[in-house]
Amino acid sequence: MDLQGTIAVITGVSKGIGKHLSEQLLNKGVIVYGIGRNNSIHHPHFTFIRCDVRKQADVDAAFDTIFQDTHNKVDILVNNAGLGYFGLLEEMPVGQWHEMFETNINGIFYCVRRVLRTMKQRGEGHIINIASTAGLDGMAQTAGYCSSKFAVRGFSESLYKEVREYGVKVTCVYPGSVKTDFFRNSPVIKAHDNMLMPEELASFLVQALETSSNFHQVNLEVRPLMPKGRKMYE
Repeated sequence: MDLQGTIAVITGVSKGIGKHLSEQLLNKGVIVYGIGRNNSIHHPHFTFIRCDVRKQADVDAAFDTIFQDTHNKVDILVNNAGLGYFGLLEEMPVGQWHEMFETNINGIFYCVRRVLRTMKQRGEGHIINIASTAGLDGMAQTAGYCSSKFAVRGFSESLYKEVREYGVKVTCVYPGSVKTDFFRNSPVIKAHDNMLMPEELASFLVQALETSSNFHQVNLEVRPLMPKGRKMYE
């Protein structure tokens, strides 16, 4: 896809992957609409819309505004908003369980359903859903988070088979640990330099968006090579 002049909607733009991806796409000439709770990007082709993706009414209002500006045209949707809580299952507050599912999977559904019809009618578009390697392998004390990301995986794989013949791409991305504030809710894991860098992951997503119309990357798994640091050979 030639990105110059295309229109992208990115959720979770306040920090981390979403912020870096927005900035890199803006440098490519993309018109970016950022959905989130706080704005830290200032660019003539960037529009921030305050929105809680857990709430369907918020999402619908955001897309009403976007479609009014773009005449119902969105070329790229990146569902990046997400969060995780960690700990023993029997100790997890019910509210945290619901918050993960409402953000990590319900928010994706609310956004995708608004762009899908116009993408199919135009015969093109690219939807990227940010899952996690936690959507590939279950881990202790992450039952809620893993469950929500497994749901993203199933959603994405089903959707790509539903829309591929209309010329619409659906890509699910499975990053390993990324150096962002995602781990603010973890009592054990803290962000460090051996994790993936968000700007490098964002660059990887830009490359996926720039592929030709018949080149479809369905699942992208990316991990830090040495998450615990380099092991010395003796």
